[in-house]
Amino acid sequence: MPRSKSSKRWLQEHHQDAYVLKAREQGYRSRAVFKLEEIQHKDRILKAGQFVLDLGAAPGGWSEYANQVVGHKGRVIALDLLPMEPIAGVEFVQGDFTEQDTLDRLLVSINERRFDLVLSDMAPNLSGMHSVDQPKSIHLAELAFDVARKVLTSDGIFVCKLFQGAGFEELVLQLRSSFKSVKFRKPDSSRSRSSEIYAVCSGLR
Repeated sequence: MPRSKSSKRWLQEHHQDAYVLKAREQGYRSRAVFKLEEIQHKDRILKAGQFVLDLGAAPGGWSEYANQVVGHKGRVIALDLLPMEPIAGVEFVQGDFTEQDTLDRLLVSINERRFDLVLSDMAPNLSGMHSVDQPKSIHLAELAFDVARKVLTSDGIFVCKLFQGAGFEELVLQLRSSFKSVKFRKPDSSRSRSSEIYAVCSGLR
């Protein structure tokens, strides 16, 4: 099946992308790691010894980076529906995080301790039709937000990828009503034409 013009353009850009090349040079699984790295430099969300949950973690770039920062006294649990190649020091749970059984397994695995940080760099499988993709992305962010409220410590941090468009402002209002601080970051490593932006939320109300 022939590729569309947009997918050909994406592939061409991807292979020429400075952050893709940088990720390969440094041995990371994806260019997305540099988005988390930029957020870390600005907001210091990751600290040694933290318990971290990475939702929709595959292929694992964010888990890989988080694990380096939290160190051996910390703990990173990566969760995804898809299988993921193992990362030394990172625990992987394969399952649907919207199901209570999966959350129960998570909490049992950490002896009911809550997480200091919940990360979500998730995006739906994109069709290229904004009217279809935007509601899906907002719904995914809402699901991640719901999990974060259930498993975070009272002073925990939630970092979530959002896409600006229909439903964005309503979700921001929900975030602001649940967290004392909500900041937005657009990392340099985000593609300029992308509507993605990251909410950095801290202090559950």
